[in-house]
Amino acid sequence: MAAVNRDPRTAPHGTRNDAILAAVLAVVAVCTALFTDTARRPDAAGWVLLLACHVPLVWRRRHPLLTLAAVAALVVPYHALHNNPLPPTLAGYVALYTIAVTQRPLRTVLTGAAVLAIAMTAMLTINTHQAFELLRTSGWIIATLFFGVDVRYYRQYVTSIVERAERAERTREEEARRRVAEERLRIARDLHDLLAHTITLVGVRTSVAAHVLAADPERLDRETIAKALDEIAETCRTARGELRTTLEVLRAAAPGEGRGPLPGLDGLPDLVEAARLAGARVEPVVRVEQAPPAVGAAAYRIVQEALTNAVRHAGPEPCVRIELYEDKGLLRLSVTDDGTGPTPGGTPGFGLVGMRERARSVGGTLDAGPRPDGGFAVSAVLPLTTAGEGTR
Repeated sequence: MAAVNRDPRTAPHGTRNDAILAAVLAVVAVCTALFTDTARRPDAAGWVLLLACHVPLVWRRRHPLLTLAAVAALVVPYHALHNNPLPPTLAGYVALYTIAVTQRPLRTVLTGAAVLAIAMTAMLTINTHQAFELLRTSGWIIATLFFGVDVRYYRQYVTSIVERAERAERTREEEARRRVAEERLRIARDLHDLLAHTITLVGVRTSVAAHVLAADPERLDRETIAKALDEIAETCRTARGELRTTLEVLRAAAPGEGRGPLPGLDGLPDLVEAARLAGARVEPVVRVEQAPPAVGAAAYRIVQEALTNAVRHAGPEPCVRIELYEDKGLLRLSVTDDGTGPTPGGTPGFGLVGMRERARSVGGTLDAGPRPDGGFAVSAVLPLTTAGEGTR
């Protein structure tokens, strides 16, 4: 079946196999000439022509038409010498089959008709009886051609099935790679938002404790230091819980297993309180009661990152205004501060990139940049209806 399914022009060791085939057919032809119709056994010239007509079969895969022409050019004089007509028959059938299995059907039909016409014309000039005998047995020639065409179509059918299977496999692999890349990007955003926010708050509160210790060592404000350390511990506990949720996603055996609830708009008060504890003056204006989980999570992470940037870059005690409201089926979000903004020449981070990706993940847009009158502004527009979710 492998030999039938495979295109003969691309088969490995094709020339070697055809040489073996030609030798086997030559042996069969010699035996046929020796033991059938001994009265017309070939003479010396006949033996030479009989053996020579098998030689072109060695190149039948690469040059099928030339092979058939060469075989015919040697078989016609063989018959003209009134030798036994049966021995070279197999060589001719193999040459015709090669034409049928490698060429287009129209060319195969035209070649078969030309072979019959030339053979009949030659036989009529040599021996009328053999011409009518060839006409009687021409059905074998037609059957050989049709068999070759049938094998050709079967190979094309098998090839199309294999190609479709390979395309489907490539599609599955590309889809798997795409999902892995999306999941890695989502996890990277979660880790960035979580760790950047937590580390910023811990850094601010640690600075407060260090300042209290250094300001007046003789009059140590133990209550302030204890409060700062308690806030650091609480921040670390919260971060540890969120980090555990993220790691459970990585360890889940099936998609969706081990994933905790997405943060949403109900978590904004905690972000505001954390930013206030870090020294920012936050004014929240939230006029949206609920949103789809994906949209709520995106809004939460955008506000979290914007507050983290404000605490980190806006200077001491920045004034931050958070505004969220619904407008014609859209959730409009803005976070503005009156700080000095990032230090020029500093190493760029992934915060703004992550916020834009958050917005795009639910079909929204985000703009961020310095304000004309000072400070920094982040504004996003998120649809309250996302793919795969209903309206809020």
